[in-house]
Amino acid sequence: MYDIAIIGGGPTGIACAISAKKAGLSCVILEKGVLVNSIFHFPTNMTFFSTSLKLEIGEIPFISNNDKPTRAEALEYYRRLAEFYKLEIRYKTQVLALKRQEQKYAIETNKGTVEAQSIIVATGYYGKVRLLHVEGENLPKVKHYYDEAHHYIGQNIVVIGGANSACDVALETWTKGAKVTMVVREANLYQNVKYWILPNVENRIKEGSIKAYFNSEVVKITESDVEINTPDGKVTIPNDYVLAMTGYLPDYDFLSSIGIVIENNEMKTPLYNPKTFETNLSNVYVAGVINAGMATSKLFIENTRHHGEVIIEDILSKKTKEE
Repeated sequence: MYDIAIIGGGPTGIACAISAKKAGLSCVILEKGVLVNSIFHFPTNMTFFSTSLKLEIGEIPFISNNDKPTRAEALEYYRRLAEFYKLEIRYKTQVLALKRQEQKYAIETNKGTVEAQSIIVATGYYGKVRLLHVEGENLPKVKHYYDEAHHYIGQNIVVIGGANSACDVALETWTKGAKVTMVVREANLYQNVKYWILPNVENRIKEGSIKAYFNSEVVKITESDVEINTPDGKVTIPNDYVLAMTGYLPDYDFLSSIGIVIENNEMKTPLYNPKTFETNLSNVYVAGVINAGMATSKLFIENTRHHGEVIIEDILSKKTKEE
């Protein structure tokens, strides 16, 4: 029986657990994958947009070789945080159901049942991809997560998207020798792409090193090519791999399955009190980037670090009233 069970072992889940521990509350993190699972699945050579200072949590300095840390440095930082605070984390533990039992919740997982008085859902949005919903999307050559460039040396690559991930992938694979074509739904690349990446990609497009189709969409993927609709008509591109950097979504199926109401608005945000982050379920809170719903570029690690402190304060105030 825990005071708090946290669903999700990413930076927000860790920050919430640290706040709980500092408040003297018992806490367990239930993580379906590995520690900071989303960051672990980021591209191998990724550099964060935020500085290490803005990623710090738990009053532990984040030391990196440069101002902006790498994925490898972030993995080591969060590992050290979990170790320093001796956080109880159950890995490879997937939450299946949530049941209210008087003044507590029974959390059913693939590894048994956990009981807690309060729940914090901090599942992020990196686990669910925005699908293209086109023929051939299920082919093995279509990737929604990018790892590193070595697989694609000398290959014909189609990169779908025009935001940070797509520009990173297009530039890195081209640098390593891939033949890169970008397919972008909008008229231009996203102008808030990392400032050290955007002009580089734009210049490669201007000189013709990277081919780009704007105002265009993929309509079919086969073993040997990709068909796209462009303002000038249909185009068929010879292709070995499709890297669909189309973004990610909160796991709405999971949120709904445990009883959290999703607001019927454009952003499909979870229903919660903005002052306490408590949802429509008593003593069940949401924290981190999932609070923005579909607006996945609105919340980041750096501007959600305080969520845990706010939630723990509310939990403590309820305990005080009960006493």
